[in-house]
Amino acid sequence: MFHIAAYSMSEQKGNLKKTAVLILGAPGAGKGTQGAVLGKIPRFYHYSSGDVFRQLDTRTELGQKFIEYSKRGELVPDELTIQLMVSHMDDLVTTHQYKPDVDILVLDGIPRNVDQAKMLDQHIEIHQVFHLSCPDREELARRMRKRALKEQRLDDASDVVIQNRIRTYEESTKPILDYYGSDRRCDIDATQSPARVLYEILERLQELESYQQIASLTI
Repeated sequence: MFHIAAYSMSEQKGNLKKTAVLILGAPGAGKGTQGAVLGKIPRFYHYSSGDVFRQLDTRTELGQKFIEYSKRGELVPDELTIQLMVSHMDDLVTTHQYKPDVDILVLDGIPRNVDQAKMLDQHIEIHQVFHLSCPDREELARRMRKRALKEQRLDDASDVVIQNRIRTYEESTKPILDYYGSDRRCDIDATQSPARVLYEILERLQELESYQQIASLTI
């Protein structure tokens, strides 16, 4: 009964911005780990950049455009990436996997730059940015190398690839922190244990008015 009512409400409020928080940090800071755990908690929906591409239907017009860029070895334009994300989220709403009336989006890996963040502003309202801070770049490199070897992605374990990924984050992604501003920023020491990082994220989340409103619903 609730699912039907919630979906009707979602349809009626389809033009409203979706409530979201963003987990931001350099490669190896633990964004995926924290996002995945939060996604297991009721009222949160983990949405990673990988979801955008894993769910790509190559039979659609959007899918064909991605294939064209891939064949040419070119980066997919920001507009196309956000367009695909919005389309995918609409599908998640239609299939009741994600309910924007009662779920908070946990964004991980998207937006990747300020231009994407500006485009997302039309669809999503970021209430909090969790910055997983790890100034020790050697530690980040160690984590990335360990993960690449564990997943048998030997090319990703090379120092050249690792340093390039960190440099790309510094130049393109980290400026997002300034875009969203200090009032929405929560710095967390990513060198702590994953459990401690999660504790600090949950502690801050419970202080957010947007979360309190959703958590108060009796469903």
